Amino acid sequence: MPREVPRARRVAEQVQRTLAEMLPREVRDPRLKPLTITHVRVSPDLTHAWVYYTLLAGDSSDPLQLEILTDASRRLRGPLGRALRLRVAPHLHFQPDEQLERSNRLDDLITRAVRDDSVRHVEDDGTDDDGKE
Repeated sequence: MPREVPRARRVAEQVQRTLAEMLPREVRDPRLKPLTITHVRVSPDLTHAWVYYTLLAGDSSDPLQLEILTDASRRLRGPLGRALRLRVAPHLHFQPDEQLERSNRLDDLITRAVRDDSVRHVEDDGTDDDGKE
């Protein structure tokens, strides 16, 4: 028998889907770059939602993008609450998803280390691990 998913998690998933649809339609600032909402975390009382995003092009920690999204959060709160049929719409807090960028940097480091290791690794006698040719 599956365990019931907490309401905060369900609301977070709905916020993510709804904001993904609303952002291109509601935020008309031409300076805003295309972005992806990676995940949403909602407070247990559903009054705050932290929206993590990454830009499709450029640095996600760009302060201009965060400023645009923060300004838009005030205008998005009402339509989001109505779309989700919540009594109190959550306050939106946009934050760049640094975890994704860190994992990409780590992946690049591992790939580079493996490549460098394979270049440095030279078989000195041409035999396999058993000592046979």
